[in-house]
Amino acid sequence: MTSSIELIFDFASPNGYLAWQGLTPIAARTGARIELVPALLGGVFKATNNQAPFVAFGGVTGKLAYEMLEIRRFVRDQGLDRFRFNPHFPVNSLLVMRAWIAARRDGRGDAFAEAVSRALWEEGLLMSDPAVVAGVLTSAGLDAEALIAAAGQADVKAELADLTAAAVARGVFGVPTIFVGDEMFFGKERLAQIEAELIRAASPASGS
Repeated sequence: MTSSIELIFDFASPNGYLAWQGLTPIAARTGARIELVPALLGGVFKATNNQAPFVAFGGVTGKLAYEMLEIRRFVRDQGLDRFRFNPHFPVNSLLVMRAWIAARRDGRGDAFAEAVSRALWEEGLLMSDPAVVAGVLTSAGLDAEALIAAAGQADVKAELADLTAAAVARGVFGVPTIFVGDEMFFGKERLAQIEAELIRAASPASGS
């Protein structure tokens, strides 16, 4: 049975994007499938009394500079030459997260996630602007008008809220959080542990 890597994901997180890119070759090597699971990061923070790093560590001398150094190292080591830190950070992802729910319902969730992630973390676009979002989605062959309209529907909003609450109930407190079965890993720095867990879970001795 093919293993699954669940990545709890919000487009607002640069580390979420980087973790996804770093997991892709691991999935190829192990035969695992990556499943992106929407969870609104602001809702996760509120539910867990957590804060974004630039808020939590803003007063700590050298901490944010080191966080950026870690990102540069990760980008270099993973060969992610297209990554660009979004000039509009911090990103308001509410519109695209809700529209993503609608795209997932239509079986276009993966195409949507890829297009929006590229727009945010490779092209540096302002993806809280509906006109910009519409252009990105149209270029990706998606029905931008329908998806943006659906983002305002009560049932779509409720589904995103439910997915966020479900993530918190599993112990999620931030993005990127990755699950391999019941094993939880936080942060893009856990890639080696995740690959080891996939290999362990697939071995006959594990009983899985």
